[in-house]
Amino acid sequence: MIRQVVQYGHPVLRKKGERVETITPAVRALIQDLLETMDAARGIGLAAQQIGEAVQVTVVDVRGVENRLSSLELNGKPARVEDFMPLVLINPEVKPSGEPAVGPEGCLSFPEIFADITRPDAVDVVALNEKDKRIEFRCGGLLARAIQHEVDHLNGILFIDRMDACVKAELKPQLADLRARTKDVLKTA
Repeated sequence: MIRQVVQYGHPVLRKKGERVETITPAVRALIQDLLETMDAARGIGLAAQQIGEAVQVTVVDVRGVENRLSSLELNGKPARVEDFMPLVLINPEVKPSGEPAVGPEGCLSFPEIFADITRPDAVDVVALNEKDKRIEFRCGGLLARAIQHEVDHLNGILFIDRMDACVKAELKPQLADLRARTKDVLKTA
């Protein structure tokens, strides 16, 4: 089911997600909702918090993005990124394995707001997948950036928290407006 993506100012975006102890039918339904909502919104990643659920589940799909490269390694060997998309990550742990790199980011919870963010250009990831199997891999490029962005969401961290102070100051009016609109929607809900 396609769900509404919550916008900046909604308190759930600042909540650290609860760990998933068992993959229940409700968790499977959440994963399906995340995939359908991400696809409908034409995003490349979506965390549970962005559809109102504070749990450690996120999805990523970088297929079709041709102007920003991604890499994936399994057991130290290159693998085709497309073969693993869409990627479901439950209780993910991410460890930097590359150098800091600056790159553009946006967020479905911040429509029309974009900024360059510095993140490691490669990360090691350990998580469970939708089949309750442990997965481990190293990724780079856009895939690494997207996973870090989504794992931040799972911990209540937003991409604006990683922006350069000058850029965030420039965006302050847009951010204040978005937050105010979200608060108004929450009052009438």
